[in-house]
Amino acid sequence: MANRLVDIIPAQAERYGDREAYRFCWRKDGEWQSTSWKEFRAQVDVAGKSLARLGLQEKDAIAICSPNTPQILITELGAFQNRLASIPLYSSSSQDQFDYIVSNGGAKILFVGDSHQYPLAYSYWKRHRDAVERIVVFKNDGFDLEADDDVTIFWDDFVRLGMEASEEVADEVRRRSSEGLPEDTATLIYTSGTTGEPKGVVITHSNYDAAIEKHMELLEQVDDTDLSMAFLPMSHILEKAWSFFCLFRGIAIAVNYDPRIIQDTIHTVHPSIMCCVPRFWEKVYAGVKEKIAGMSKTQQMLVRRAVHVGKRRNLDYLRIGKKVPWLVEKEYRFWEKRIFQKLKEAIGIPNPNMFPTAGAPLSDRIVEFLRSVGIEVVIGYGLSETTATVSFYPPVDYEIGTVGVPLPGVEVKIDKNGEILVKGPTVTPGYYKNPEANAAAFTEDGFFRTGDAGYFTKNGALVLTERVKDLFKTSNGKYIAPQMLESRLAENKYIDEAAVIGDQRKFVTALIVPNLSQLRRWAEEKGIDYSDTVRFVALPEVVAFMMEQVNGVQGGLAEYEKIKRITLLPHHFSIMNGEVTNTMKVRRPIVARRYAREIEAMYAY
Repeated sequence: MANRLVDIIPAQAERYGDREAYRFCWRKDGEWQSTSWKEFRAQVDVAGKSLARLGLQEKDAIAICSPNTPQILITELGAFQNRLASIPLYSSSSQDQFDYIVSNGGAKILFVGDSHQYPLAYSYWKRHRDAVERIVVFKNDGFDLEADDDVTIFWDDFVRLGMEASEEVADEVRRRSSEGLPEDTATLIYTSGTTGEPKGVVITHSNYDAAIEKHMELLEQVDDTDLSMAFLPMSHILEKAWSFFCLFRGIAIAVNYDPRIIQDTIHTVHPSIMCCVPRFWEKVYAGVKEKIAGMSKTQQMLVRRAVHVGKRRNLDYLRIGKKVPWLVEKEYRFWEKRIFQKLKEAIGIPNPNMFPTAGAPLSDRIVEFLRSVGIEVVIGYGLSETTATVSFYPPVDYEIGTVGVPLPGVEVKIDKNGEILVKGPTVTPGYYKNPEANAAAFTEDGFFRTGDAGYFTKNGALVLTERVKDLFKTSNGKYIAPQMLESRLAENKYIDEAAVIGDQRKFVTALIVPNLSQLRRWAEEKGIDYSDTVRFVALPEVVAFMMEQVNGVQGGLAEYEKIKRITLLPHHFSIMNGEVTNTMKVRRPIVARRYAREIEAMYAY
């Protein structure tokens, strides 16, 4: 019996025909082009035959390193027809990362997005000619291939291979497809990791099947009238698993090519559902706060009243399944029309349904605000090793401050050290060619060690406290959870990024990347010169002002938890330099080494 990810596109093409399956736009100012389910099926079938013609055998692997584009889905689904594994790589990967992942995964065909990723594949091929059978470039953005490159073709050439395939090739693909097994590897996804070499997480077809089945049962409010935006990289397990879920639900996907222009894209597409990371909502919240700060006193009072009513209706009543009093509902409708709807339109989501959000902590205050104004941010928790979801907010009785309740059929428990352990049909069978990592990652009774610390509330909701490895202890013996502090700092409009420091130190400090546009606006009002950024962020009056902002979000913390000193950085933490992961999680050991001088200076007086 073939796997579901092989069966779904033909089934949806039969069901929906000419209805939209996905839309895409290459350029910021370009026109979005829509593709029907029937056309989508034809594209996948062609890709399947193209891969077969290139000589790949069952159980071989391909690698895809590209910004988001429909070709990723087309290629992967074509690969699944051939019982091939797909290895997704972030488009921002360094040469070392690319080399390690492609080599470790044994990819024989390398798919790249455009001229930015082509040099990675070309350089790898130059050094591993026998291992690479073909390079395929999705987008020909006007660049020339290297003179000695006789292995690279463009997407149109790849498609032509499938279109000109013989009936024998088509029969071979159908045979492979029909013989697919649930335990076949679908995706080999390499964890970016905050420490050490990336590990290849084996995600089988049965892992995806189980995850999709559970989400189909639970997400009743999501249906085929929704429009999803693929905003997170498709190399991220959350976006990948969500995209496959959307295919099963019959939901059209708008594929966002460049994450830097999401604010433009979202105002053009108006998605009703979209996977997000907390950073997106932190920026939205900061923007809303700035807008409110510029209002008159009367307007600010009205907004506060509206949010108060929204909180009563959505959190005090609907959240726990209670009927909303008539007067509260009537007033909510009033504010919905005059304030909340305008806010949603300003964000670019005039008809929001739900927005799965995970990857890092999101401040409770931001969650409460978004829920109060009618934006259903659904907080969840998961890992690559669990095919994304371990837990998420249920529609009713969700608890803010938690990451929701475990997925049915997924067993979650806390060990004696506070680590979250997971077992179930969505959990990876293990890391690829890495017996040492597997031995360390699984308990004797088959539970996966997540590396995250947490606990359950009395109502069965999971609270995520910190990465076990990120928890640090001050020299006074007090435990500190840096991510909790960093999520608080993210509430402030003057703070863009932060790395909390304090392991084996007398007190807690932080490296802070300020929101320079906001900070320069403040400086202009104060008559402070900001033309030289390095000099500007080191000015005592600027550091003092930013320390005031830090203190403003530390209310309710124990004294030993509070950040006592800060250093402002004139630039963002770098993915390329390894300071943060592709999902913007701080790699603390690297940051500690790279900024050792700045850190020591904070403890020198």
